[in-house]
Amino acid sequence: MHRRHLIAASAALAFPLLGRAQAWPAKPIRVVVPFTPGGTTDFVTRLVMVEVAKSLGQTIVVENKPGAGTVIGVDSVAKSAPDGHAFVTVANSFTVNQTLVKKLPYDTLKDLRPVALMGLSEHVLATHPASGLKTVADIVRQAKAGQKLSYASFGNGTSAHLAGEMLKSQLGVDIVHVPYKGQAPALADLLGGQVSMMFGNWPEFRGHVQSGKLVAIGMATAQRSVYAPGIPTLAEQGVKIESNSWNGLLAPAATPDAIVQRMNAAVNEAMKLPAVADAFQQGGIAARSGTPAQFANFIASEIRRYAEVIRAAGIQAEN
Repeated sequence: MHRRHLIAASAALAFPLLGRAQAWPAKPIRVVVPFTPGGTTDFVTRLVMVEVAKSLGQTIVVENKPGAGTVIGVDSVAKSAPDGHAFVTVANSFTVNQTLVKKLPYDTLKDLRPVALMGLSEHVLATHPASGLKTVADIVRQAKAGQKLSYASFGNGTSAHLAGEMLKSQLGVDIVHVPYKGQAPALADLLGGQVSMMFGNWPEFRGHVQSGKLVAIGMATAQRSVYAPGIPTLAEQGVKIESNSWNGLLAPAATPDAIVQRMNAAVNEAMKLPAVADAFQQGGIAARSGTPAQFANFIASEIRRYAEVIRAAGIQAEN
């Protein structure tokens, strides 16, 4: 009798939690993008969330909240109510900050939970035509001849910065790092010839390469990219660098499993729709669906990968 009472009591306690998950979403959902508008993460988030909103039958408000290398936007969601109405789209910087930022206002692995990986944009190493750089061999030749070379990045500790440090390390040459506050201003100076080279997202660089305004030295991919099959990889030129920009969705840590699973399913379904799949294809963005657990494993591996580069290069956070 006592055991039956315990079972009945447990079931009664579970009903309110189940009811809340089933009623979700009960109000508009807020999805924070911790970057300025117009970038790849912002594009992917808005594209996917339009379809997710239709699937869930609720409004989704995408809010750009940049600052402090994405820490401000991520922290705002980490401290939000875990009721399934607040999410944040993160990118490589989320895993970089775990090692680079000494005092994060949130615990990367404890205060947020992975929901869904969404897209991945491959990086290309590009330069201005006037630089005379067309291959990795040209970089080595100019550097050893005493030419002062520089590379731009989206900012200190970003994936573009770390790729540049890997390039310097493997080639054994000095290339000055010039950090910018985002890819757009860095790309503008690359187009203007103010910096020698830059690792950047292929979707944003493709048009400039095709028009001849930029020269693609190589793709930072293991094999030739399906989006740019005519461009050799850096690996083909003796440099083993795999660099990209990915984005995925997180929720506050205590968000119920049922809500996380439903949001994950809605995101995965959205990325299969023709409107989203075609936009990804045209933009040179690879869809990366999967389970929350798979995304969690991906995040853990990215933290380890970037930690090795940061420590080897002695990169320090900007104060």
